[in-house]
Amino acid sequence: MSGWQLSGYTPVRRLGAGASGSVVLATHDATGTPVAVKYLLRDIGADSSFRTAFREEARLLGEIDDRHASRLYEYVESPHGAAIVMELVNGVSLRQMLRAHGPTTPEAALCVLKGSLAGLAAAHARGVVHRDYKPENVLVTGDGLSKLADFGIAMPVGQGSDTTVSGTPRYMAPEQWTGAPAGPACDIYAATATFFECLTGRPPYQGPDLLSLREQHASAPIPTDPAPAPVHDLLRHGMAKSPDERPQPAQVFLELLDRVAGAGYGGEWEERGVRELARRAALLAALWPFPDGAGGATSLAGTTLGAAAGRGGRVRRGRARAALTGGALVAALLAGGAGYSYAANEEPVAADGPTGPAVAGTTTGPSGAAPTGTAEPTPALTPSATATPSPTATPSGSRSATPTRSPVRTSAPAPTPSTSTSPPPPPDVTAPTVGGVTADPGQLEPDGCRYGAKTSTVTAMVTDDRSGPAALTVTFRYTLAGATGTGSMASAGRGLFRGTLGPLPGPKQSTRIPIQVTAVDAAGNAATSASPVYVTLYNYCTPG
Repeated sequence: MSGWQLSGYTPVRRLGAGASGSVVLATHDATGTPVAVKYLLRDIGADSSFRTAFREEARLLGEIDDRHASRLYEYVESPHGAAIVMELVNGVSLRQMLRAHGPTTPEAALCVLKGSLAGLAAAHARGVVHRDYKPENVLVTGDGLSKLADFGIAMPVGQGSDTTVSGTPRYMAPEQWTGAPAGPACDIYAATATFFECLTGRPPYQGPDLLSLREQHASAPIPTDPAPAPVHDLLRHGMAKSPDERPQPAQVFLELLDRVAGAGYGGEWEERGVRELARRAALLAALWPFPDGAGGATSLAGTTLGAAAGRGGRVRRGRARAALTGGALVAALLAGGAGYSYAANEEPVAADGPTGPAVAGTTTGPSGAAPTGTAEPTPALTPSATATPSPTATPSGSRSATPTRSPVRTSAPAPTPSTSTSPPPPPDVTAPTVGGVTADPGQLEPDGCRYGAKTSTVTAMVTDDRSGPAALTVTFRYTLAGATGTGSMASAGRGLFRGTLGPLPGPKQSTRIPIQVTAVDAAGNAATSASPVYVTLYNYCTPG
């Protein structure tokens, strides 16, 4: 997290992190509503361009109102950072479901496509294009409902750039590779490509590099044969090479889907598909934010949308929608002398650094400096939009509580020893303070997988009243398959300690690994972080 937290919310645990921020499970104090809070990284937040994009994301999300898209509750911006409070969807991503169980039934795949098209239709009706639809951005609840999520790179229709291309290459429409202005047809293409993956267990095109993928999306035949025959027309229409040949807006494609599904799978196809999605989600209940099925209420928190940092700014009330958003990872493609950058909300990668326990490099952990003020409160709005310093943050450059002096030498004779003596210092009985524990990324794949992240950087803020960083021993402990492991952590300056978790062997089934940090000072006093953070270790590799 960024070293500060919103007042009016109690954090529970971290749900995930990316290049632009972290997502934290929290509860709204006034109502007990579980929510997901996305905090913008503090160093990124110092850049006005990133703040502008983050604010635009909240504005766009606030214009979407549909049960098939995640809701926005509140956006808060202060001099110390920015955050979006979002609906907590109690379920799993379509990516997790496909990774664990493989292809779905045709009826379940049609339900996923129908729910996604409904969410896209609501967005398109308000002039908003998602631009990064993929399995990671579809969430499936315990009752089989699919919700569209992650509008982190959404843009108004028609806006775009000739040199910056946003999206995930395996699902990008041919025109999206050229930097053409965003349009609903791009989302239709990506949703259909994901529909193909639901049916077959793999993306429609699997080129080994960006140049190959670009060529396949532009000119390779649409791969209908691996899919069941009744849905071939949906694939041919939704993945047409020319955007003008795709059914749009999404509502038009929805009508085509209902006709095709009814003709191919009977009048009760949707009931069967929803039951199958609910069954698959239940098999992965251990990965839900609330594994017991509780939580995930969506209608109790108020909505506050502020615009100006630290000045009260503009505030807009009303129902709004949001998504669990990750950060953008960037890959570069050079072709024909032109440079293209692809912003893809893929699973986060581990921070750069050596593979040993001591990791040097960037981290999404807390800042070393604590904020000294709060955002101007917005009375009469629920929940409050006040940002307060995190109790675990410690000012940088703090000194020991018992500074010492260097001895002074003189040429005079040594003085006669005094009969009085100074009392000895009191014993050190105060344990270190351990807080701000994070693990980034929060999703790992087993050792030997080709694509996904296989190590996670564990970060903690540790301070002590007497012992400096060099005198502290800091370790992290984790539990996997009933066995406990430990890893050492090294000082990274300003009270930060870092270590590396992984690579880890593949478990029998995907599991959440609890991690806690322990610090011991020079006097032997020990303290452990109050609650664990979690990293999810999958038992499947990302398909090639």
